[in-house]
Amino acid sequence: MSQPRPTMSLNIPQPLYEQVKQHILQQIDSGVWQVNQRLPSEHELVAQFGFSRMTINRALRELTDEGRLVRLQGVGTFVAQPKSQSALFEVHSIADEIRARGHVHSCHILTLERVAADAEVALALNVVPGAQVFHSQMVHDEDGRAVQFEDRWVNPQLAAQYLEQDYQRTTAHDYLSAMAPISEGEHIVEALLPPKHIADALYMPKGEPCLVIQRRTWSQGAVVTFVRLWFPSSRYRLSGRFAPQA
Repeated sequence: MSQPRPTMSLNIPQPLYEQVKQHILQQIDSGVWQVNQRLPSEHELVAQFGFSRMTINRALRELTDEGRLVRLQGVGTFVAQPKSQSALFEVHSIADEIRARGHVHSCHILTLERVAADAEVALALNVVPGAQVFHSQMVHDEDGRAVQFEDRWVNPQLAAQYLEQDYQRTTAHDYLSAMAPISEGEHIVEALLPPKHIADALYMPKGEPCLVIQRRTWSQGAVVTFVRLWFPSSRYRLSGRFAPQA
């Protein structure tokens, strides 16, 4: 069954490929085209819009680069699974971020222990090597889908009851923020292949990289926590907003 030709205006100062992109996004955002649904072929889109194949190809290519479409060679173009999003330059509870999107957060505790700080952790927390620190590993799910592996070390001097909290009802971020309000933070962002135990915990295919945030936070001059947050690159994206300094 042929589809009606989209109503496109050639009188507005907008490139033709942008008009195609906007129409496709409207179809996706309105729910007409669902996640994983195959789009019409380039040939069919050329017939629908009356534009050149080069114009259609550019629109599809840019939407693929933006993560809205997935193109499989010899198979077709499909609506991409939307990626969850985390704020890069802000420190939020992942539970709050997930709930703000209208989704359900859940947490699986893998490790909750007292350990001796190795050289890297001691340097990060500004304690002596071998000092007792708290260590936790948790997997955070969004609607039952693993989106973050949290590997965290905590200074016991600033959060003495860390190991006794119920992290099914609260988050490490919320508890630490209450005990030692953040006065300063540091982020390092990398793209890394995860170790096997992290890839397995996140149900990631072999060879898929993670976006990794390494973060330290301070409260009144003392380091509170050192954490690595691992996000499957196919399921999450990081965003930030900034204003140039005058």
